[in-house]
Amino acid sequence: METKLICFNCNKELTFAGLIGRREECPHCRSDVHVCKNCEHYDPKVYNECRETAADVVREKDRANFCDYFTPRKGGAGAVDKAAALRAAAEALFKKPQ
Repeated sequence: METKLICFNCNKELTFAGLIGRREECPHCRSDVHVCKNCEHYDPKVYNECRETAADVVREKDRANFCDYFTPRKGGAGAVDKAAALRAAAEALFKKPQ
């Protein structure tokens, strides 16, 4: 089984044979790979920044952790940030004057 993901730090595609271990590092930028910011469940807009409600709270989202719910994110880390930026721009545009 081959696992692919996009590094949250350098946005380069990574390929791993099998599951991603807790100590895996990005060969390009040396960032930890088994981190919240590389996970499908990571969402900065929800409680604890995680859509998996049964997961333990992780304070450092860019450091390796022991979360059993880690699922490699399919798109780049910027996908969530771009959507949030577009939403904020739209809200600012249509904001009622006070």
